[in-house]
Formats: sequence, structure tokens, C-alpha cells
Amino acid sequence: MNSRRTFIKQTGLIAAAVAVAPSFACTPVAKHPVGLQLYSLRDIIKNDIKGIIEKVAAIGYKEVETYGYSVKDKFWGLDAKAFSNLLKANGMVAPSGHYGMDNFIAGKNSDELKSYIEAANITGGEYVTVPYLGDSLRKSADDYKKIAAKLNEAAVLCKASGLRLAYHNHNFEFTKFGNTTGYEILLTETDKNLVDFEMDLYWVARSGVDPLSLFKTHQHRFTMWHIKDMDKTKNDLNTEVGQGAVDFKSIFSGAKMAGVKHYFVEHEFNYKPDELGSIKTSFNYVHNQLL
Repeated sequence: MNSRRTFIKQTGLIAAAVAVAPSFACTPVAKHPVGLQLYSLRDIIKNDIKGIIEKVAAIGYKEVETYGYSVKDKFWGLDAKAFSNLLKANGMVAPSGHYGMDNFIAGKNSDELKSYIEAANITGGEYVTVPYLGDSLRKSADDYKKIAAKLNEAAVLCKASGLRLAYHNHNFEFTKFGNTTGYEILLTETDKNLVDFEMDLYWVARSGVDPLSLFKTHQHRFTMWHIKDMDKTKNDLNTEVGQGAVDFKSIFSGAKMAGVKHYFVEHEFNYKPDELGSIKTSFNYVHNQLL
């Protein structure tokens, strides 16, 4: 009788616990934050950095990626501390920034890179990201090997300050040099313990390359992605994410293999005048359909 009474009592306590705290058992898993490469708003951000950051945050973006920093121009006129405070006030962070690296790769001194590292640390960044390579730097396979060596060198400096180096692609990296490409050379010649890659999904798709194949061959190296769609009729134009020709759901099936940690929406080409409306449409698709 006592055991039956104990069972009933315990069952009642469990039921009561569930009744008073039902949300505890069904709390949804938090979604991965969606980021925005601020280059998407380049035509309007320079005129109102504070207002634009507030509007980006209001859409729902939690992360941003910067571009164009220099000691002279700062972050759209704000020094690194002021820009960091602006982000914090709006509940956002900047894990990555695009910093021009042509001078360093061409063999000039490292002062410019050191200024980037300082700015990235003040803003709480994780990555100094190489956004582009000038034409004169990348004419041959040997050039790409030299670039890889300089990326390794830059990555050592970044690591010493608690940062990582990343490389962002366009489509020129997929030009063939015999039986390889510039991109393959960069992947194989850079130190995987030092250099990450930010895959621009639009440029990979436009080049006719299968991202999943790259993820499989070079696992966990693509720690950041640019989520950028391709117009269905004109592949040299972007459109809002989810409205174009890129099969994002297939690509996202390989996210774990790729090792991706940060997702940044980007609209590289101006295809309509409503930049803020467009990044909202893209945010909604990424947030609701992909993450």
C-alpha cells in the first residue's frame, strides 16, 4: 500500500512540475545568427552610419562584416572603439572585416596589416579577411603559391594577436592552370591550422563549381559564407536570397562538413533602389528557410 501511495505521490509531483513549467520541456533551439556584409549598403551607409546600423539591427541581423577600414577613414568616420560601441548599443557584433591586403601580399611592410589587427581586436573581431586580389598579383600558378605563402605569413601575425586570417573568393580563383586552379593552390598551400576561407556562394555557383565537393575535399576550412543569390536570367546580377538560381538548401546540407560558423548575406550588385527592403527580404529567407 505504501509503495502504491508513493508511486501516486511521485506521479502527481511530476505532473505538477510539467504543468507549472511546460515551456521548459519545449524551449525552441536558438537559431544561428544571420549576418550582413555591410558592402551591401555601400551607397547609403557612408551618409548615416549610426542610422543604418540601427535599421540593420531592427531587421534582425545580429552580426555584420565590415569593409574599407583604413587608419585615415576609419569605419565610416568612426574610430574602432566608437564603432564597437555603436554595434553593442544595437545588440550586434562584427566577427569579420574585409581589409585590403594587396600591399602586404606584394611584399610591402606589415604596418598596414598591424593597423587592421589593432582595429579588429578593438571591435571584438575574430577574422581579418582578405577580400580581393589585384590583377597583377595573380597571373600564374606560381603567383598563387606566392600569395599562399604571404597568407601564411599574415596568419601568423593575426594568430599572435588572437585573430585568424580568412580568404574570400570571387570567380577568378577558379581559372585553370594546367590541371589545377588558383583556388585549389590556395587551399593546399596555406596552413589549415592558420588560414580559413570565406566562401562566396554566388561566385562559386557562377563558376560552375560544386561547393559540396570542395567541402568534402577540404573539410572544416570554410568557416564563413557569403550568402548571395544569382539572377535567374542574368548571372552577372544578384537578386534577393531565395529568389534566384542558387540551390542554397542543397549547399546548406554540407554546412557541418564545411565547418561554417558565420553566415553573411551580401548584395554585391545594385539591382534595385531599395537596399534596406532587399536585405530584409534576404534576411527573412535565410532566417526562416535555411537556418
